[in-house]
Amino acid sequence: MDNARTNLSSFEPLRVRHPSMTKLYFNAEDLGQISIGAFALSVPISFSEEAWMLAANLPVLNLVLVVVLSLSFIALFAYQSVFQANIKARVWGFWLRILLAYALTLLVVSVVLLALDKWPLLSDPLLALKRTLLIAMPASMGAIIVDSFDKE
Repeated sequence: MDNARTNLSSFEPLRVRHPSMTKLYFNAEDLGQISIGAFALSVPISFSEEAWMLAANLPVLNLVLVVVLSLSFIALFAYQSVFQANIKARVWGFWLRILLAYALTLLVVSVVLLALDKWPLLSDPLLALKRTLLIAMPASMGAIIVDSFDKE
């Protein structure tokens, strides 16, 4: 029993860590990079009347495909570039980063469209959503590319 006793001054707490529960490295710098990347690609497209009209005429099924493509490509890019194909111990962090990047992109695109008075959320919410999702496709790629400038 005496061997099992330890000196309290050298006691370190036991840290049990599940392999899938790792730290998410997402800080203010990442937030800024994603916002800048999304802004850089959403602004020129948001000024385009073609994007406004395409969003208005695009069927919902095609819009779903645009969202799936957006998420797939930013996930692929993040996997290869940001995480360098090493997500075994960071699966939750990887997926959370993808969702945060896409959500932040949607927010940036919405604010840009609102500033241009082309985001009719109250009068035509479906059109506002369509415009946001369509312009978020290239903007999300810009967001994840700029986010990759400093690797995980």
